[in-house]
Amino acid sequence: MSLDRTPAVNPYDYLPPVPRFALASTDISEGETVPLVHTHSMVGGGNESPALSWAGFPSETRSFAVTCFDPDAPTPSGFWHWVVVDLPATSTSLARGAGESDVTLPGGFHASSDFGTPNYGGCAPPAGDGPHRYYFVVHALDVESLGVDASASPAMVSFNLVFHTLARAILVSTFEL
Repeated sequence: MSLDRTPAVNPYDYLPPVPRFALASTDISEGETVPLVHTHSMVGGGNESPALSWAGFPSETRSFAVTCFDPDAPTPSGFWHWVVVDLPATSTSLARGAGESDVTLPGGFHASSDFGTPNYGGCAPPAGDGPHRYYFVVHALDVESLGVDASASPAMVSFNLVFHTLARAILVSTFEL
C-alpha cells in the first residue's frame, strides 16, 4: 500500500517561520538515501544515529534539541525517530552513534521516540510504502532547559519547541523498502 503524498509538504512549513542555520553530516546527505547502518534493525540496519554538525546559529542560543521525524509514516501524526533535548549551547555536533543512549550524548538527554524507547530509532518504513523523508533537525533554543523530562512524548517536546526555537537547521534524507 503506497500513499499518495503529492505534493510532499515540509511539516516545518506549518510552524512559525524562524531563521535557518547550517546542518551537515558525514553519514547522510540532503535528498539522498539513508545508508543501511542508520536504519532500524527490524529492516536489517544497524540502528546507528548519523553524525551531525551545525554552525551559524544565533548568538542568543542557550541550548539545542535534535529530532528526526518521518512525516510520510502511515499515521495522521507522522513518526518520531529521535528526540534529544537540552544539549548545551556549546555543542556543535553529535558523533555517529550518539543516539545510542544518554551516556553517548555531550549533555542533555533523550526523550522517548515513537518506538517507545529513549534513543535513536532508525528508518523503518513499511515495505512497499514508497520513499519516506527523514527530517533531521537541530533546533537552536532560547532556554537552557526546555522544561520537559525523559518521559515527555515527542508531541509534547515538539509543542514546547515551537515556543523556544530561535532558528532551525534541517537535513532531509530518504529511505524505502
